[in-house]
Amino acid sequence: MPQHIGIVACSAEGAALCYRAICSGGGMPLPGAYAHPEVSMHTPPLAAYVACLERDDWQGVAELMLASAAKLARAGADFLVCPDNTIHQALPQVLPRSPLPWLHIAEAVAAEAAARGYRRIGITGTHWLVDGPVYPDKLEARGIGWQRPAAADRDAIGRIIMDELVQGVFDPASTERLLQAIARLRDAGCDAVVLGCTELPLVVDDGNSPLPTLDSTRLLARAALRRAMQGGGALPLKTSAAG
Repeated sequence: MPQHIGIVACSAEGAALCYRAICSGGGMPLPGAYAHPEVSMHTPPLAAYVACLERDDWQGVAELMLASAAKLARAGADFLVCPDNTIHQALPQVLPRSPLPWLHIAEAVAAEAAARGYRRIGITGTHWLVDGPVYPDKLEARGIGWQRPAAADRDAIGRIIMDELVQGVFDPASTERLLQAIARLRDAGCDAVVLGCTELPLVVDDGNSPLPTLDSTRLLARAALRRAMQGGGALPLKTSAAG
């Protein structure tokens, strides 16, 4: 039997996209029409996460993640995924106390980047993510270089994510601003860009991006499906942490 996937959600639009990708197969064959693994999802109000992020309280972020993990464990989940790149920075504080193992979104992205032979990845996302270690650590572990956007682009991307995308607002002018930032990453020598906010794939994809995209939302969904379909025993927490 496929394993039960638990989704520790943070922002609604990205979590919904991840959920839909899992249920539709994420580009992978499923065992029969309408078939997909069992899925449960839990999220506190996004405001609770934002309050922790704004005061740089990563332990508070970890406590919110652990509360969701406990509820999903009680619901019968076998392992967990989090369709939010930013709060992965708290995962090292989560894993030692988690009732279930986790897949790491940046590890799924880094594995895909390595498989495609990319050598330098542009990182987009909130300022907490772009300024943090989540993607640099995972990319460097695979010998892949990375580049942050310029300061003005980081500010614009962060504003568009937090003021628009997580609210379900999709402004064509803002999409154009995102594409301009990606073009500058291309000009800086990047050969691909990670869409490091799970809402970014709602407005940016290979059809309009100046660089090939690494869609963190759908890559996580695909990794979760592979894990669920493999079944078997739980992965050790330390293995999930290290990727």
